[in-house]
Amino acid sequence: MIGLKIHITRPRSYLSSTMTERFDCFYCRENLQGKKYAKKDEKPVCVRCFDKLCANTCAECRKPIGADAKELTHKNRHWHEGCFRCAKCYKPLANEPFAAKDDGKIMCGKCGDRDGSPRCQGCYKVITPGAKNVEYKHKVWHEECFICFECKQPIRSQSFLTKGDEMYCTGCHEKKFAKHCARCKEAITSGGITYQDQPWHSECFVCNTCKKPLAGARFTAHEDQFYCVNCYKADVAKKCSGCQNPITGFGRGTNVVNYEDKTWHEYCFNCKKCSLSMAHKRFVINGNDIYCPDCAKKL
Repeated sequence: MIGLKIHITRPRSYLSSTMTERFDCFYCRENLQGKKYAKKDEKPVCVRCFDKLCANTCAECRKPIGADAKELTHKNRHWHEGCFRCAKCYKPLANEPFAAKDDGKIMCGKCGDRDGSPRCQGCYKVITPGAKNVEYKHKVWHEECFICFECKQPIRSQSFLTKGDEMYCTGCHEKKFAKHCARCKEAITSGGITYQDQPWHSECFVCNTCKKPLAGARFTAHEDQFYCVNCYKADVAKKCSGCQNPITGFGRGTNVVNYEDKTWHEYCFNCKKCSLSMAHKRFVINGNDIYCPDCAKKL
């Protein structure tokens, strides 16, 4: 609080006039005629008794404020004139505006403003009223001190991301911490999916043929490419030599039988005549047909 309401008491010493009756100190009864004295509660007191019994104690130096000294008073506290000065810069404040802090310190107006202002978390200097600043999580920075931990450029009003107690502009955070898509190699800033421990943008994880997004859909991989079920059946999957349908690994059964340049669903690899499954058994091929050994003898 800035104020100028301070009472200055001039030296209390007076030279008494010549009197014929006794004029004594209230305490020691010393005759004060022709001597300096002070008044305390309208009673005459010699200088010695005043300094010893009546003087106020200086709030700064803790010494008595003698009868011959100028005394400054503010809110029931007392100072020598020379002790009433700014606690920060030591500027004399007897005739200057001052601020009385809650902790009892007296400051000049300039230091009082600074002392009550927040300090920048970057340079630790006072943020003066009206200065551009950035506030984040109850902490304050000068606008030019709120910088990216990596590139050291002011973030100002741009968006930023944090890592621990450090702030990063979006670009530096992406370069330093973001995962990069296995297909386009660009940073994944939000969302994304993971397949076989590799990160992907959702828009990059698509069917190689129809470009349909595969996130949440059934798909299969072939030679490092991904295909939806329909495109895999139509363009990639081998055809079963038995039923002529695509061998996809989806639906009924996933096991296949390969022989020379032909492939069968395991459930299609049966004897042409008796329909006995030939998977994991000896068989005979006659043209494009499969026979068990017994049926082959009857051909």
